[in-house]
Amino acid sequence: MDVIEQAGQPVVRIDFHDKYDLGQEFFRWEIATATAGSLLGINPFDQPDVEASKIAAHQLVTEYETEGALSEEKPLADGNGLKLFADRRNAAELTRLTYGQTSIPALLSAHLQRLKFGDYFALLAFVDMHPEFIAILDAIRTEVRDQCWVATCLSFGPRYLHSTGQIHKGGPNTGVFVEVTHDHSNDLPIPGHQYSFGIVETAQARGDFNVLADLHRRILRVHLGSDFQRGLTAFRDQMFRILK
Repeated sequence: MDVIEQAGQPVVRIDFHDKYDLGQEFFRWEIATATAGSLLGINPFDQPDVEASKIAAHQLVTEYETEGALSEEKPLADGNGLKLFADRRNAAELTRLTYGQTSIPALLSAHLQRLKFGDYFALLAFVDMHPEFIAILDAIRTEVRDQCWVATCLSFGPRYLHSTGQIHKGGPNTGVFVEVTHDHSNDLPIPGHQYSFGIVETAQARGDFNVLADLHRRILRVHLGSDFQRGLTAFRDQMFRILK
C-alpha cells in the first residue's frame, strides 16, 4: 500500500478500534458499492446481464441433455497442452494484430496489446480454488499489472458471475478478459440427468464467454485440457515469457 500511495494513487486507510466497527464497514461499503455502480453506469441493485449468462448456460445444458454432447468448438490455436478459443470477431481482431500468426504466444501477446489506458485485465478462472492454483494465477495477474500498468483482478467461476459478472457485461467496455477452463477428469454425475457437474460448469463458462463476446468484449479463452497442472504451468510460463 505504501508503494501504491507513493505512486500517487488515492489510498484510504481505515482503522478499527474494536470488532464492533465491522458493522460500520458493512454499511460503508454498501453505500460505496451503490455510489461506484452509479458512477460506472450500472445498476448495483439488479443484474440483467448476469441473468443473460444463466440463460446461455441453461441452453447449453439442455443441448447436452437432448444431444448427449455440447457443440464442438474449433480452437484458434493448439499446442503445449493449451488451446485458445475466441469468437469470430475477436479471432479476426487478434489475427489482424498478429499479421496472420496463429501461435499461442503470438495470440496471447496480441490480446494483451489490446489493453489501453483506463482498461482493466480480468482473469476469469473456472478452476478449483486450491492454494497452489490461486498462487499461479495470482502471479500471472500481478505480472500483467506490473508490466502493462493496468488494474487487474482474479475471479473464480462460477462464483464471480454473481459479484463482478454484472460490471463485466453491463459496465463500460474497458475490460480485457482471459477465461480459463479445463477438462474435468474427476467428474460426478447428477442423478436423474444426462449431464454431470463438470458439464454444468463447462456450460456456465461457455455461456458467460458467449454473452461477453456478444457484447463486443475483448475476450479470449485458455483451455488447459485434461492434464490440468501441466496446462496451468504452461499458461503461466507463456504469459511470463510474453511479459518479460
